[in-house]
Amino acid sequence: MRIGFLFNHDATHQVPHTIPVAAALARRGVMVEILCSTPEQRAVAERLLPDPSAVRFTMLNVGALAKGLDRVLRHVMPFRRLAVLRENTASFVGLDALVVPEITSTRLRDRPELAGMKLIYVPHGAGDGAAGFLPATRRFDLVLLSGEKVRDRMLDAGLITEDRSEIIGYPKFDLLDAPVPRLFDNDKPTILYNPHFNPHLSSWYRFGPEVLRWFASQDRFNLVFAPHVMLFKRLLQISPIHKRAAWRPGIPREAFGRPNILLDTGSDRSIDMSYVRAADLYLGDVSSQIYEWIQKPRPAVFFDTHRPSTRQAADYAHWALGQVVRSPAELPAALDHAMAFPLEFDDVQRDAARHTFSIETASAGDRAADAILRFLKAYP
Repeated sequence: MRIGFLFNHDATHQVPHTIPVAAALARRGVMVEILCSTPEQRAVAERLLPDPSAVRFTMLNVGALAKGLDRVLRHVMPFRRLAVLRENTASFVGLDALVVPEITSTRLRDRPELAGMKLIYVPHGAGDGAAGFLPATRRFDLVLLSGEKVRDRMLDAGLITEDRSEIIGYPKFDLLDAPVPRLFDNDKPTILYNPHFNPHLSSWYRFGPEVLRWFASQDRFNLVFAPHVMLFKRLLQISPIHKRAAWRPGIPREAFGRPNILLDTGSDRSIDMSYVRAADLYLGDVSSQIYEWIQKPRPAVFFDTHRPSTRQAADYAHWALGQVVRSPAELPAALDHAMAFPLEFDDVQRDAARHTFSIETASAGDRAADAILRFLKAYP
């Protein structure tokens, strides 16, 4: 049996979500193939695997024409990702199954030579946004989910069926064995500002630089600015779902060189939960990272930049996990309130964490591996 794991993105943030599953399958004697489209993805995968020699690595490349077009188009669309799928079909032939953390890979469904390959989805996150509940989910043979929250919503929307989905927990949590890092040489409260990249939903485009300037002007709090890793990958961000595009503002000069501000637009620490574990308060908008945050309940503040309608309530369920503000002017009072009442949302966050993540004695990676093998036996 050969099972592939595909990493095909502009960043490396999706790798930790499925690599524990690959490791668990390799321990069971399965021939595991890790297919990467960038050296950075391979480096992260090798570092996270307990035994990289137990798997086979395959690098996926694209031709000169696609590389040239990508230099022009990368800032407006995922051109290279699509080209990788189109130009590397032969690398997937012979796989019994391919495990992916995103939905672009459903394009492989259109390749006749891959008709016998099962496509398995492990979402890279457990958030509430509409992007996690798209119709393309129906094209997977098996969907493995973190917990009841996402499973129930997908069932209600008709995106999955009970016989072709299973709750396995959150594989990324299997990797949490490093000590919590100390980020600053002081004992001031540390705020993690984690804006999303979607120009319709994110607080960065409306007033993110103003937020950084405010933190630069005060000395009561430390700030870690660690946005979604895709925010600074493109100058022009486009949201196909919301039909909106916007130029991404840069970091204001006032934020550089400050002893109380750490700027990280995409290092390994921004994807391995270092900041989520070390900070004292979460400041964001719509990122699914809030659910990683509430595994250890702490205060949270969310920017509402566009006042969504009640019809979109499910997409913003996480706003019940903290305070919601609509401008930087409201931020100082919200931070004061959070410091005065740090346990205000403790019970709500614990309930949300239990509903979002299934935690059992067996690791999520092991649970996923067993689910995949059961499925392939039942649907050869």
